[in-house]
Amino acid sequence: ITNKVEDEANTFAKAEVNLNPEKDKDEIEVKYLDSVGDDPVALGISYNGAKEYALRKGLDLKGGINVIVQISIKDILRGLANNSEKPEFLAALAATDEKQKDGQNTYFQDFVDAFEAQGGSVKLSDPDLFSNIVLGEKVNTDMSNDAVVTVLNKEIDESIISAFETLRNRVDRFGTTQPNIQRLGESGRILIELPGAKDTQRVIDLTTKTAQLEFYETHFASDALQYLLAVNDALKAKLDKEKEATEESGDAETTNEQEAVAQVTDSTATDDSVNDLLAEAGEDGEEITEQVVNPLFDIFSINPAVQQRPDATILGYATKNDTAAINAYFKAPEHLRLRPQNIRFAKFRWGIPSTQNVDEDAPEVFPLYALKSNRSGEPRMNGDVVNDSYQDFASNGKPDVIIQFEGQGIGQWAKLTGDVSVSRNRIAIVLDDIVYSAATASGPIEGGNTQITGSFTVAEAQDLANVLKAGKLPASAELISAEVIGPSLGQEAIDSGIKSFALALILVLIWMIFYYGRAGLYADIALAVNILFIFGVLVASGMELTLPGLAGIVLTIGMSVDANVLIFERIKEELRKGKSQKDAIKDGFNNALSSILDANITTFLTALILFVFGTGPVQGFGVTLMIGIATSLFTAIFITRLLVDWYVGRGGKLDFSTPMTKNLFKNVNINFLKKRKVAYIISGLLLTASLVSLFTNKLDQGIDFVGGRTYQVRFENNVNTEEVKAAIVASLESAEIKTIGSANQLKISTKYKVDENSVEADNEVQTKLFESLKSFLPAGMTYEQFDTATGVNGTGKVYSGKVSPTIADDIKTSSIWAILGSLAVVFLYILARFKRWQFSLGAVAAVFHDVLIVLGIFSITWKFMPFSME
Repeated sequence: ITNKVEDEANTFAKAEVNLNPEKDKDEIEVKYLDSVGDDPVALGISYNGAKEYALRKGLDLKGGINVIVQISIKDILRGLANNSEKPEFLAALAATDEKQKDGQNTYFQDFVDAFEAQGGSVKLSDPDLFSNIVLGEKVNTDMSNDAVVTVLNKEIDESIISAFETLRNRVDRFGTTQPNIQRLGESGRILIELPGAKDTQRVIDLTTKTAQLEFYETHFASDALQYLLAVNDALKAKLDKEKEATEESGDAETTNEQEAVAQVTDSTATDDSVNDLLAEAGEDGEEITEQVVNPLFDIFSINPAVQQRPDATILGYATKNDTAAINAYFKAPEHLRLRPQNIRFAKFRWGIPSTQNVDEDAPEVFPLYALKSNRSGEPRMNGDVVNDSYQDFASNGKPDVIIQFEGQGIGQWAKLTGDVSVSRNRIAIVLDDIVYSAATASGPIEGGNTQITGSFTVAEAQDLANVLKAGKLPASAELISAEVIGPSLGQEAIDSGIKSFALALILVLIWMIFYYGRAGLYADIALAVNILFIFGVLVASGMELTLPGLAGIVLTIGMSVDANVLIFERIKEELRKGKSQKDAIKDGFNNALSSILDANITTFLTALILFVFGTGPVQGFGVTLMIGIATSLFTAIFITRLLVDWYVGRGGKLDFSTPMTKNLFKNVNINFLKKRKVAYIISGLLLTASLVSLFTNKLDQGIDFVGGRTYQVRFENNVNTEEVKAAIVASLESAEIKTIGSANQLKISTKYKVDENSVEADNEVQTKLFESLKSFLPAGMTYEQFDTATGVNGTGKVYSGKVSPTIADDIKTSSIWAILGSLAVVFLYILARFKRWQFSLGAVAAVFHDVLIVLGIFSITWKFMPFSME
């Protein structure tokens, strides 16, 4: 259902762009999907309803932008120390910076170790360190270092939560469907995934911009009603003009334009027209009826409370999808000129939707406020004067928020609250242009401590406290990893993934029927049910399907029939002993069960280790592998048994073989232990070659492990990799070039400016790359076409990725721990299962032997293989 509607949207958008090339295709698609989202498509199911349950595709399958940002713990510590210049503090920070280059501890852990390693008499509770105005009474000079560390840990965690909430709100406003944002452990790292996003610069601004907390005085809603009506009239006049323009041409068109301008200029709203408008809004704030086309009021509902309360501050409401259009109306130069003097410099800002008493099926509506400002657009107060804020409970037991100001903020707050108490306006608390609260004041509040009460839930009060903290400490965010995947590359990944999936499935299905006959057919049916279950679990749990995840499913295809192979071979053994078919089937299933469980449990535990220690793609593989193991156990043991028993119960006869395979491998008898000396020699040679190569030839490590930037570039024609490399090295000093798929698609990796994580460095590297590739790209190709892969036949950059050396070191370390953890889990399971440490040691030694040989093959062959052995 979703694919059908999205294909229709794509076709519609292409037709629109063909008629008017200046239009944005993506924007047209979004508007089309919004307009038909609730229309039934099939079986009464709408696009929006189907989208909620559609399989979520990862960025490597859908395209989009993936970034990891590091919230600067160093900045937070500086802020908590009130920007102390104490030598011991600065020395500890410098030592921590060095430790972080190849260490695995969090920044704060290394800071504490570095500070205490200096010895001396200075403590963390020193007045020139953390016993200061910023932390107030939370730290005093009598506290031990351990006690101060506990306080600092809590403050740092709250600052990271505040930064996380800020980023989450920005991501929600970005406009992509199914965005993902999550905090990664306790390191201060935050993962953000934006499927379908293409504007890299906008994402960088979104993730690295410091949160901006501001306090404004609000306008009364009635102050802006006349202006809203004037904007609506101007829009109506524009529509009339466009309608007439399609019917007339030449001089008549010029006349219509003059009339439209005159109509806009003369449109002054009377009190009666405003009252009529409010009456149309209805008692319950229903949307204005559509008997007459009102471009603004058809998507914006006036706040009905304005009629009864002259001090109402909310102008009206709109759904999320309509806010962008309304913002564009207000920003249009011709509409700015319509503003009356009293709101000439007002800022129109949206608030957060209410979470109370909201119908789950109804769309979220956002309130609109008009904020007082001046010609420079300045607020009454900035958030950097906030000392602290936290959620508490008022005397009536209801949640409230306590806010404390410092320095000049104490006097500024007293003046602002005093002004508001006289004017009866409100104080809007605004973070990143979103109004989180609009509070009244009964008089000037002096001393800097304020209690904000209202009909909060505990969660809302906590969120507001976190918003206020965003202005407390300047915590910068550094981009330490980024991936930009073009939609065409995502579609290619889907196509190649489906091909490998289908090929593996077909081969396994054919083999099982060829080898086991009708019993193999039943195993195939169980396999089909297993695949259905895997995708069902992915959809029901909301997990994403990634390219490595698809590889995990392909692996599961083989593993799921592996259990049936064990069962069928045991049944054949029982039949050869002369047992009846029914008894042989019963004993075959029972006797094979322990082996099946052992094999699947150890693999499941290994997949769990991958999930715990791995990063995004590795986790995707681990998740689908775990799901596949669980579902394959069920289908192999239960579904296959159900089908076999059903057939035999009806009098059918199963041989668990075909005429061609009946005696295959029947009399095979290889004395493996007798040939152990030959095996020792072969293993010894392979291990020696692997170890020598690993120490000398090393491995071709990707940027995940060493850091750097990588790009995948598609050319119009096949290119010579050595010529391309020479051109890039001349500009970027270092480059690794590999062919991906065909000779017209290259993967280009460079360590140029690997230690610089700034946006400027990213732009410089990509610009230099473009300049060095110009002679290989279509003539006249612009940088913008290269960046978005919109050149001839989709030429240009289809993928880019960046990993900082710090996170690369962490990924390498977690990979090593994943291998060691897997070996440890296998060792412990076998020990618990068979009570013999010798069995555990033998199994682990065998696996470690295989791992070394696999790594050795990668090390030996990566320099001459025609494909990547990275």
